Amino acid sequence: MAVFLTAALLTVACRAVPFDMSQSTRCVTIPQQMKVCKDVGYSEMRLPNFLGHSNLEAEVVPRSEDWRPLLQTGCHPEAQAFLCSIIAPVCLDTFIQPCRSLCVAVRDSCAPVLACQGHSWPEALDCDRFPAEQDICLSHHTKFNHFTKDIPKPACQNCPSVEEAPATKRVLESFCQHDFAVTARFHRRRLPMGEPEYGIEGRVEFVRQGPLLPYDTRHLLRQWLLINLRCAAALVRPGRSQLYVLTGSVQPDGTLALTLLFPWQKKDAGIAAAIRKWKHHRC
Repeated sequence: MAVFLTAALLTVACRAVPFDMSQSTRCVTIPQQMKVCKDVGYSEMRLPNFLGHSNLEAEVVPRSEDWRPLLQTGCHPEAQAFLCSIIAPVCLDTFIQPCRSLCVAVRDSCAPVLACQGHSWPEALDCDRFPAEQDICLSHHTKFNHFTKDIPKPACQNCPSVEEAPATKRVLESFCQHDFAVTARFHRRRLPMGEPEYGIEGRVEFVRQGPLLPYDTRHLLRQWLLINLRCAAALVRPGRSQLYVLTGSVQPDGTLALTLLFPWQKKDAGIAAAIRKWKHHRC
């Protein structure tokens, strides 16, 4: 999603009024239009929330959308639980804030995404403001690390090289030099507010699967676009889509890196020939 929304997120978070635990609160149903916290596990929230927002229609719901781009990057599996515990705290007999350990886990994974787009972790989400583990709070579940550690993850990186109209030999060499090769169509459209949205149009086809997982790769590439917005803007023009042959590797830390991209036009016979030959090719 757009840098515009990420910037709005940071502006709102930095201007948030600290929540006073002694003030009176009320319980309201989480509205359907608050999609960021849909299926979060509870149906009622407290107002004011932990950012000091008290007006559901004028503040909470529209401001909740500012968090959506960060969540869509998949920067941490518990990012939604953490953010919703702040903007839509569960309505129980006592206040339940996120534990400091949960904040640290989400911050350590998501702050690099913000940094990739030129922003720092919001001051309003300073982890020191949240209670320690021994207090009553929403804790960090280490089980998520166990389930996701073997799945490649997108990360901030330098933009990959792009080569136009490559020779068949050059494409075959790239297939050999990298862990994986896929074909994917990047698309870019404008949302009602005017900011761009990037995604993958249609199916992702494997040339060399390597460590990628069939059910995860389309989602993985979309997250890569959402994290690397500067690269995404250079790879696909507004209102257009572009088919690429993507080659890259999975780094020792488990992050995916796109290294060399070939735009595939109808006239590019070299790419089509390379993909046909790859089935019988040996590096």
